[in-house]
Amino acid sequence: MSKKLKIEYAERIKQLPPYLFAAIDAKKAEVQAQGVDVIDLGVGDPDMPTPAHIIQSLKLAADKSENHQYPSYVGMPSFRQAAADWFSRRFGVTFDPAAEVVSLIGSKEGIAHMPLAFVDPGDYVLVPDPGYPVYAIATSFAGGVPYMMPLKAENGFLPDLDAIPEAVAQKSKLMFINYPNNPTGAVADYDFFVKVVEFAARYNIIVCHDAAYTEMAYDGYKPLSFLEVPGAREVGIEFHSLSKTYNMTGWRIGFAIGNPKIVAGLGKVKTNIDSGAFQAIQEAAITALAADQQCVKEMCDIYRKRRDLMVSFLTRAGFTLASPKATFYLWINNPEGMTSAEVSAMFLEKAGVVVTPGNGFGDAGEGYFRISLTVPEERLNEAGERIVKVLGSK
Repeated sequence: MSKKLKIEYAERIKQLPPYLFAAIDAKKAEVQAQGVDVIDLGVGDPDMPTPAHIIQSLKLAADKSENHQYPSYVGMPSFRQAAADWFSRRFGVTFDPAAEVVSLIGSKEGIAHMPLAFVDPGDYVLVPDPGYPVYAIATSFAGGVPYMMPLKAENGFLPDLDAIPEAVAQKSKLMFINYPNNPTGAVADYDFFVKVVEFAARYNIIVCHDAAYTEMAYDGYKPLSFLEVPGAREVGIEFHSLSKTYNMTGWRIGFAIGNPKIVAGLGKVKTNIDSGAFQAIQEAAITALAADQQCVKEMCDIYRKRRDLMVSFLTRAGFTLASPKATFYLWINNPEGMTSAEVSAMFLEKAGVVVTPGNGFGDAGEGYFRISLTVPEERLNEAGERIVKVLGSK
């Protein structure tokens, strides 16, 4: 009889916290097993279908035999050209698609691989807190040290760059920022990006701007690109995703754009780790980027109505919050005396509504919970009624 193999995870895996949404899914399944009709306002996965013209483009591209071979590691030239053209139309800044654009298997992939390209063991990486968990996890995987930049309400949920110790700034290789912001829904103005560029230039830090939500904005607000600021292209790279803009989360396609040496560094990692995105999906993405953007406007109109509906319910329930200008998230202070975990458990167990505890995005997220507006209006209305009822009887 052969000896039973002892399976032991690497330290980097042992030290990982449970992935936030996996833990939420497990609790959700427990409640559903009890027969509860659960409404999930937790994960930010759009419920609307991918627009028909994009799907049709994929169908046609999938029939092309040349698309069934290995794609380019850095993306089809036509896709990178479409990305550069879209960026120029949207933000008024021109980039060379051959040297300053790289395709991504979703922006999460590109973000996760950035530290592998630029961070050595012991280097610091500046990470927003609360923030997308991948920033810190990818840093740790590369042997780097995440240095958390608290995002506080009194600062408009922007990091206070002046509060970063000189010794930390000197040892930092990357800075992650994300505006419009997940999870807070906050937005950044031109002056903030100017400060970021100045700070990065002073300390020789690469800025990684996660811009996944620039197209999800309301009430006439148009989010900026970090790369619109003079000097930004010398210090940074920006990540764009088609997932939220065109309801293509499962398609896994996006792009990074910016400084050619930074783009090339990310490209070197990708060349050795993945084999690029399926070319038929890249062709469909070209259609998405190049076509009339009416579908994006219609999507934003739907999210705006959902935002207004849920803000109305939360106000009835006793919360005080402003309507965010962008993203499909609401970031809400906990009821007095409750932790984020307690709030999340209360809504799930008493109302059958999933919300995300703020501390799942970092220690500075404690005191808040996040609601995602990614369910149809009818279900959102039901969730709002349940929340009001629970807090009314609390």
